[in-house]
Amino acid sequence: MLDFDTFLTTLYVKVDDFCKSFLPDQKRIGHKPSLRVSEVVTISIIGQWQRFSSERDFYRWAKRHLQAAFPNLPTRPQFNRLQRQNYQTTVYFLLSLVDLLQPTNCAYEALDATGVATRAAKRRGSGHLAGLTDIGYSNRLGWYHGFHLLVSATPQGVITGYGFGPGSVKDQTLAETFFEIRATNASVLPSVGNPKSDYYVVDKGFEGQPRHQHWRDDYAAKVVCAPKRSPNPLTEPKWPRELRRWLASVRQIIETVNDKLVHAFRLERERPHDLIGFMARLAAKVALHNFCFWLNRQLDRPGLAFAELIDW
Repeated sequence: MLDFDTFLTTLYVKVDDFCKSFLPDQKRIGHKPSLRVSEVVTISIIGQWQRFSSERDFYRWAKRHLQAAFPNLPTRPQFNRLQRQNYQTTVYFLLSLVDLLQPTNCAYEALDATGVATRAAKRRGSGHLAGLTDIGYSNRLGWYHGFHLLVSATPQGVITGYGFGPGSVKDQTLAETFFEIRATNASVLPSVGNPKSDYYVVDKGFEGQPRHQHWRDDYAAKVVCAPKRSPNPLTEPKWPRELRRWLASVRQIIETVNDKLVHAFRLERERPHDLIGFMARLAAKVALHNFCFWLNRQLDRPGLAFAELIDW
C-alpha cells in the first residue's frame, strides 16, 4: 500500500514524461494558463477515485490537500475548462500505458457494453444532453436514460479502447463502428485505440453469423461468440455446455474491468451536463484504471488490486 503523496508523485512524473515526449511545443497567444498540461491531466485522473462522491467533493478536497503540490490551483470552473481542453491528451496518455503494458499482441480481447445512467429514466423533460442520450436497457441497471459504453480489454484487464453512444444503440452497432475505426483510421476517434489481437470474445449481445463474417472480412476482427441455444444446424453448430462455460470464463475479465469503472472510479455517479465534460472524465477514469494496473505491476502486485493501492 502506498501513501498518497507517493502515488501522486509517481502519477505526475509519468504524465509529465509523456507530455514532454509526445506533445509538441505550442506557442500560446494570451495569458499563460494557471496549470501546465501535465498538471491538469494528473489532477483530472486523481479526481476519479470512488472515495470522492462527486467532482465538487473532489475539488473541495483538492483545495485542502493539493494546494502545496499545485500552488496555482484555479477555481473549479476554470479547472473544468482546462480539463475539457486537454481531453485528448488524457486519451493519448492512457493509450501510451497500453503500449507499455501490452507491447505485443495478446491471444484475444474481451469486448462488452454496459449502461451509464445520466438521469432518472422516468424523469420528464429533455435534460442537459438532449439528442445525445436516450433510454436503453442494461442487465445491471434495467431501464435507464444515458449512454451505452463499449469497452475492450486484454485477458489481464488492461483497457485497450472504448467508445459510447446513446443508451438505445445496440451492442452490434457500437461494435460495427468500433471495428471500422480500428481497421481504417483510429486517429478519427483515438479512444478506440489500436487492436492488440485479431480475436474478440463477446456475449450474445453481439450475436449474428452474417455480421461476424462481415467483421472478419472487412475489418479483420474475428469474433468468438456462442451461437443461439437453438442455432440453425446448417450455418452454426450447437455448442456443448463445457464450451459455453469456457467462453464465459474467459469473458469474466471484461465484467471485472467494467465493475472497476462503475464502482472504483465512480462511473455510476456520472450526471454530466455537457458531452465534452463527460468525455473528459471518462478518459480520466480509463487512464486511472490503466495507470493503477501499471503501478501494481511495478510493485509486483495483482494488476487489478486497486482497493488497497493507496493509504488515504
